Amino acid sequence: MDRLDVENYLHAHIPLSRAMAVEVQTALPTCVRLSAPLAPNINHRATAFGGSACALAILAAWTLLYVRLESDKIAARVVIQKNTMYYEVPITDAFVAEATANQPEVWARFIATLQRRKRARIAVNVILRCKDEKVGALEGDFVAIANG
Repeated sequence: MDRLDVENYLHAHIPLSRAMAVEVQTALPTCVRLSAPLAPNINHRATAFGGSACALAILAAWTLLYVRLESDKIAARVVIQKNTMYYEVPITDAFVAEATANQPEVWARFIATLQRRKRARIAVNVILRCKDEKVGALEGDFVAIANG
């Protein structure tokens, strides 16, 4: 799946991504990197609004699962169940959220559960960066529900 195809999908199906001016930098089954400029996500302190930072992180995690499921040709809906967001320092410029999948055994167990029970849960971690500095992180639990 091409990164521009993923970006167009997000902008068409998740309008907040368009309003935030989200760009897809990387869209691989093992890594999704999304970026957002400061201007449409700014708060009254001239830093990124916390909700925008959290939304970008959730979107990166969700997109990673979307791309992986598409790559494996598995039809399922993905929803967030819960998350914890950590804000380490104010975000003063464009920011990036990166979600990675580094544990093949976790993915294999997730897919096996999804196929057997038609529903499965997986944890995804995201790192937020601004100017190559870590500025925050998200820990999220997502649920996939098999279509059909």
